[in-house]
Parts: sequence; C-alpha cells; structure tokens
Amino acid sequence: MPSFDSTRARFRLAEDHLAVLKHLLDGEEVPAHLAEAERALISAGLTHQDGTFDFSLTPLVDTLRAPAVLIHVEALGTHGTLHHGVTIGDGHVYSHESWPGSEESEYVRLEPAMLVWALARMVDLHGEDTVEVATPVIETTTAVLDAGLRTLDGLHGLTAEEGVDRIAKALEGAGLTGKSRITFAALIAGMRCSWRMTALWHGHRHGEPGPQVRGFAVWDCGPLGYWHRELPVEPLEPGQVGDVGPFKLVRVDAKQVWQMITDLLPAAREFARVVPEEG
Repeated sequence: MPSFDSTRARFRLAEDHLAVLKHLLDGEEVPAHLAEAERALISAGLTHQDGTFDFSLTPLVDTLRAPAVLIHVEALGTHGTLHHGVTIGDGHVYSHESWPGSEESEYVRLEPAMLVWALARMVDLHGEDTVEVATPVIETTTAVLDAGLRTLDGLHGLTAEEGVDRIAKALEGAGLTGKSRITFAALIAGMRCSWRMTALWHGHRHGEPGPQVRGFAVWDCGPLGYWHRELPVEPLEPGQVGDVGPFKLVRVDAKQVWQMITDLLPAAREFARVVPEEG
C-alpha cells in the first residue's frame, strides 16, 4: 500500500505505483493491469480521480521525470539482491531504499550536502577494527571465484575453521596457490555482503554528448575489512565477465570507500552542455 509520511517528506512506493505515475505524467490511460496500483494511489491521497497529483508528491514526480544524475546501488546479501539509489533532479534530490521481502521502496528527500552520507549509509559504511590478513591483494580468475562460491551450500554444520579449509581446498583445486589462497577462502566464508554503486548522467561519450557512466564494487567482509573489486572493472558490460576472466580484490579502509563514493559523483565539467534550440 503506498503511503506518505509528512513528518519526514517520505513515501513508500512500488514499481507498479511508479508505472502509474509515468502514465499519468504522459497523459496516457492507465493500463488495466495497473488498475489496482492506481486505486491504491488514489486511496492514499497521492493522486486524484482526475489523474492529477497531490501537492506532496509533486517534488518527487518532477525529480523522477527529469533526472540529472541517477545513482544505483545493487546490494547482495543473505536475503538476496536489494536495489537502492539516489535521483538528482533540477531542484530536489531523492533517495530510495528497498527492504527484503517488500515490493515497496522508501523515497526520502535529501539535502544535496547529505548526498555522500546517504549513499554511505545505504551500504552500511562503518569504521571498525579489522584483523590482519596474509595478503592485501587477491589476483586470480572468475573460475577460481566460482569454485569457492560453489562450496558455500555445503558448509552447514562445519566450524568456521573447517569451512575456510574446505573453501581453500576448492580454490587450490581450481588453480589458486600461495598465501592469497587462505586469505581468499576467509573472505568468501566471512563476506557479509557485496555491492555495486553506479552513477549515470548525460555527459560525453567518445567525444560526443551522450550517456556517461562509472561505478565501483566492494566486498564487505566484516572483521576482514572492505575489499575493492578492481577486476572485472565496473561498470560491467554485457558479456564482459567470462569463466576465465581476471578477478582482483584490493583491501581498502572505510575512508577510502568514502572517497570512492565522493569520486563517483560527476563534476560540473563532466555534464554535456545543452545548446538551446533556435526558434
């Protein structure tokens, strides 16, 4: 059920609700399969029978209609994949965060100065004491990674040490040797979650105005720290990751991750200049 919290200017909306809003914005009739979502928006007081929007929804609709920058966060954890992000418009900035098992996301208006903080909170960026590891860099292949990940379903009932040992043997069987094998096994066993953060805006591509995108990916391994996935390089292109492609993790601290988030945002010079049409 869509809803609005006036105390924090936040909304709960599902994809179907957003689809209804787009049809209304375009002056189109709402399709039959979205009729229930349309009724829910009307019942919540967010839209009206005549297809207009409540004033409380106008800033969000204007932002979603004409975004200047889209930031997407894809987080993979024990409950599956969650999608969060930020939409930066001409006059407003909105974040959206999903919840495991819920079709709705929470949309909250942000002050631009709080943007990096909001993105850091989405990925639970935190400083904590970390343990030493045998090597701060892991260089291998995606095939070795897959061999380690395939062991995870068979670790139930094992101690943490036994689990790491079983993963390490799988990694060795796939061709990874040396000190990095034990470190990589511990990372796979102790990973809290992994996430990718991507920014998209209208900039320059191959010297011409066009969509510009950049991103980075991180493993959050709890006491073992944060690990920047340098290879495969983000943003991933279709077909880029193969069975024997390179895979590289580099240990970073929370301060470095914060800087990566900051550097993800486009500077003013990176936007394509809009040339007004002659009339």
